[in-house]
Amino acid sequence: MTETDRRDRRNDRTSRDDDARADGGRPRVAVVACGGTIASEPGDDGAAPEKTGDDLVAAVPAVSDHARVTTTEVCSRPGFDVRWRDVLATAGAARDAVGEGADGVVVTHGTDTLADTAFALDLLTDLDAPVVVTGAQRRLDEPSSDVPANLALAVRAAADDRFSPGVHVAFDDELHAARDVVKGHSNALSTMTSPGTGPVATFTRDASRLVRAPERGVAVDPLADAIEGPSDVPEVPVIHSGTGVGAGAIERALDAGVGGVVVEGTGLGNVTGALGDAIGEAVASVPVVVAGRPPAGPTEPVYGTSGGAVTLAGHGVTFAGDLSAAKARVALALGLAAGLDGEGIEALFAPA
Repeated sequence: MTETDRRDRRNDRTSRDDDARADGGRPRVAVVACGGTIASEPGDDGAAPEKTGDDLVAAVPAVSDHARVTTTEVCSRPGFDVRWRDVLATAGAARDAVGEGADGVVVTHGTDTLADTAFALDLLTDLDAPVVVTGAQRRLDEPSSDVPANLALAVRAAADDRFSPGVHVAFDDELHAARDVVKGHSNALSTMTSPGTGPVATFTRDASRLVRAPERGVAVDPLADAIEGPSDVPEVPVIHSGTGVGAGAIERALDAGVGGVVVEGTGLGNVTGALGDAIGEAVASVPVVVAGRPPAGPTEPVYGTSGGAVTLAGHGVTFAGDLSAAKARVALALGLAAGLDGEGIEALFAPA
């Protein structure tokens, strides 16, 4: 979005700001509900998402202290079973909400793939309003549930225009950039962390502190308009390198007709010799992106030999930079769905 577009959007919001002042100064925030633990209820066969966005807002009256809230239902999926159709629909709902006058958007989502979806929204959209993704580790019915605190925090952040541009994740009194955030613990309330960078902002009951400037996590035009539907998103497997890993996984992926491959290398983005040789053959057929296994730090060509990153660079792979293999997969799949060429794919992984 150009600066002219942003200026036009700000001008278009003048009348809405007047309405907000008449309503006590509260901005309008749209909650886009996607299921997850935050919406789950217990059952005989295990917990599952049941609550709607309206249910969540009604259960957390503190959100009305920060904004006038509306809700939209996109899906009701557990975080571990989110589909591309859900991600694309969430991006569409966020764009529609801002186009219809929302000053911010909150997406409620399961934590297992929350970081994936947040980064996908950064790739798909570039909105002149805060987009904040949140979830919970404990359901509303569980002791010390984090649903109220996280939802209220997300609405509070989405109502604050300092947190535009870019997509952020609100969790446990912190706001994280979508590009950097990962789920770092299976059940701790402080699960969302940003290794290597830290949060964008921290919050107390009455105040917030901006740690670093909010920004969109990619330097490419938003991809949503170039993707017609979920069937456009190709299969992109993640292949892990480690002790004794051979060429079989790459060969099977190519036989299956995948659209591209992400390799989770070790260290700076190195792989076993056998895997390196297979990558050298694979790049003639599909784009190959190499990420690193460590939770922080870049990929960088330093080492030679068959599996070293210098050799891989010579083969023509794209390095994921500081993106995890999981987020590299999201970027490559959506980039291919949008029809990006080799230069466009490279741009997905460039520093924002």
